[in-house]
Amino acid sequence: MLDSQILKTNLKEFNENLKKRDISINVDLLIELDEKRRKAKFQAEQVRAEQNKLGKEIAKVEKDEKEELLKKASELSASFKRLSEEAEDCEKEFLELWIKIPNIVDPSSPVGLTDEDNIEIKKIGEIKEIKNVKDHLNIGEALGLINVEKAAEVSGSRFSYIFGDLVKIEFNLVSYVLDKLANKGFIPTVPPVLVRENALYGTGFFPDDAEQVYEIQNDDLYLVGTSEVSLAALHGDEILKYDSLPLRYAGFSTCFRREAGTYGKDTTGIFRVHQFDKVEMFSFCDPEKSKEEHEYLLSLEEEILKDLEIPYRVVDVCSGDLGASAAKKYDIEAWIPSQNNYREVTSCSNTTDYQARRLNIRTKNDKEVNLIHTLNGTALAVGRILIALIENNQEEDGTVKFSDNLSKITGVEKLSQ
Repeated sequence: MLDSQILKTNLKEFNENLKKRDISINVDLLIELDEKRRKAKFQAEQVRAEQNKLGKEIAKVEKDEKEELLKKASELSASFKRLSEEAEDCEKEFLELWIKIPNIVDPSSPVGLTDEDNIEIKKIGEIKEIKNVKDHLNIGEALGLINVEKAAEVSGSRFSYIFGDLVKIEFNLVSYVLDKLANKGFIPTVPPVLVRENALYGTGFFPDDAEQVYEIQNDDLYLVGTSEVSLAALHGDEILKYDSLPLRYAGFSTCFRREAGTYGKDTTGIFRVHQFDKVEMFSFCDPEKSKEEHEYLLSLEEEILKDLEIPYRVVDVCSGDLGASAAKKYDIEAWIPSQNNYREVTSCSNTTDYQARRLNIRTKNDKEVNLIHTLNGTALAVGRILIALIENNQEEDGTVKFSDNLSKITGVEKLSQ
């Protein structure tokens, strides 16, 4: 959530940000509600001050002089109650609109409205020439490693069973990534995948992305679409020690997304599914160092893809394609031979103090207490990395053969019948 002071201190930047994100909102109404809530709160505080002053006077006067003062105290109490309720209503009305306002886009992010406006930063890795390219599903089904038809019978569309060596590869990949990150100071974590509503509001997924989230109605809980949610909320309402920063976590979890609005997109195979496993990096960081931390998280994502020998490109995501909480985001897209295209396999976002303000996460140095900055990055999106590994290492006979170095990571030399 943004600091509402921006409406008074930098309205121009606020309006420019809405334009960059292609958001239409009644700014005049926001300003009116903001002033209304501030006025109501100020009036309530003035009455409270009068009450306190009167309370001291009453304590000093004789019994026979108290009656008139007590009557005045009763009137002030009623007035304070009325003004407090008015201030609370004004605050609620303002926050209902304000909570929908996204983070300020970093000046270095490209301005645009769709992924076509994203800017390619670099391409890494050599694309192999593959004859008679097959997609991951054809290869996986032929080798008995993937079954989406039976999963559809059991669970509906966008689910899958994976079997055998593909399962072995998944867990070896997770182990390799967690080991790598642990050696770099990240705390391996298995967080909850069910969270309360405030965790989703706190991270900025509610209210805008509510349609993507599975709800467990009888328990007032929600399935996370990324462990970013539960990792961010881990230190809600805390003041973190300054010398503990950056505080970094590597969270492994199963993730769940409804994929609303993606009808007809990536309907075959395991690229866009409702359930998938992921290792997520999350960092609580000194605000002065969050840009540097963002680049560091990106470098780790690249390091992992290089180890896995997957050709990729890095893109700087444009303003209109950013999530509500992100000020700046990088995506890494892996080369997928069957699509003759690069597709997203990781994202890496600097959310500055947007999540921290909502979750009330601060840090204290020698002088003052400040909001912290939070960042997140995908270390391993298992399903999409499996796709990239299968397709980029496929043989003409329909098998998959890994290099010696890759075999050491995956624990498998070859996928065959």
